[in-house]
Amino acid sequence: MTTTMLNVATPPAAKVEPCLVVDNLVKRYGNFTAVDGISFIVQPGEIFGLLGPNGAGKTTTMSMLSCLFPPTSGTATIGGYDLVRQTKQVKHLLGVVPQDLAVYPTLTARDNLMFFGSMYGLYGKTLKQRVMEALEIVGLGDRANLPINAFSGGMKRRVNIAAGLLHHPKLLLLDEPTVGVDPQSRNYIFESIRHLNRKYGMTIIYTSHYMEEVEALCARVAIMDHGKVIALDTKEKLIEQLGGGILYLGLSQDAPEVVARLEQLPKIESVTIVSTGEQAGSSSTQLKCQTTNAQQALIDVIQVLNAAGVQLTSLAIAEPNLESVFLHLTGRKLRD
Repeated sequence: MTTTMLNVATPPAAKVEPCLVVDNLVKRYGNFTAVDGISFIVQPGEIFGLLGPNGAGKTTTMSMLSCLFPPTSGTATIGGYDLVRQTKQVKHLLGVVPQDLAVYPTLTARDNLMFFGSMYGLYGKTLKQRVMEALEIVGLGDRANLPINAFSGGMKRRVNIAAGLLHHPKLLLLDEPTVGVDPQSRNYIFESIRHLNRKYGMTIIYTSHYMEEVEALCARVAIMDHGKVIALDTKEKLIEQLGGGILYLGLSQDAPEVVARLEQLPKIESVTIVSTGEQAGSSSTQLKCQTTNAQQALIDVIQVLNAAGVQLTSLAIAEPNLESVFLHLTGRKLRD
C-alpha cells in the first residue's frame, strides 16, 4: 500500500503595509532649504521619535505631515494615501497635537472637545462618548465641566492631546507635548501615550526637547540636523554605534605630543582637540576622546599624562546613551 503525503505549503504571512512612508521630502522657502530630502518609514504600532536641535527641520517636517502646507518635492503617504493628492483621506487617519495650545479658554473641557469633534464630523451619542473617552484617557474625566482658564498649563496640554484623539486616528503626531508642563501632567501624558499605543495599537510620531522622554517612549529614533536625517535606528543600535563612551579631558598645557600618544592607545578610537586657550596665564587644552571602553581607557590615559608630566585639570566621562549619540552626531545640545 502506497501512502501519499500531501505537500501543503504554509500560506505566507500577510504583508503589513507601513503606516507612514516619507520619500525624499523637501521644503524650500526661497533660497533656504528647511527640509532637505529626508526619507524614513514608520510601521503600524510604532512610537517613533524625531529629534533635532532648533532649526533642524523637525517642525517643518511635522507641518508637512499635518497637511498644513505641501512639500516642495518628494512624497509622503499615510495609510497608503498620498499627502498632497489625497489630503482628505489622509486627514481622516491623522491626529495632530501641535506645540502651541489650541483650546478656547472660556469654554469647558467638554465643550472644547465637543466643538473639535464636530469639526471631525462626529455628532450625537458618538461624539459625547468620544469626548468622555478622550478626557478619561488624559486623566481629566472629573474636570470635564470646568472652564479651560481654570486649568494649569499641564492640564491644558492634556486637553490638547484629547482633541487629537476624538476621531480615533491611525497616526498621532505629537509635537513637543510636554513643553512647560508640571511633573504630574507630564507623567499623565506619558501614561496616555503608552495606553494609546498598547490598547489601540496607535502609531505615534513624537518630537521633544527632552532626551529622556524619547528614550522612555520610543523604540526607533531619527535624528535631524540642517534639514537632513543624519541617523535612524533603534535606540540600542544608535548607542552601540557610539562605542564605549567619551572622555572629556582638560589638560594643563598645550601638548600635541600627548595627543599623538593618546591616539595610539588600543582603547582610544579618536582624539579631538575641542579647544585651546589660556587659563591663569598658562596654556590649556580640552580633548574629546572616543573610546571602546571609557573606564578602561582612562587608566591608560592617566599613565600617558603622568609619563609626559602633563596635569589633568578636569575630567568628565560620558557613558553611551541617546544624548551622547546626539551630541556626537550634531555637536550641539538638543535646544541649541
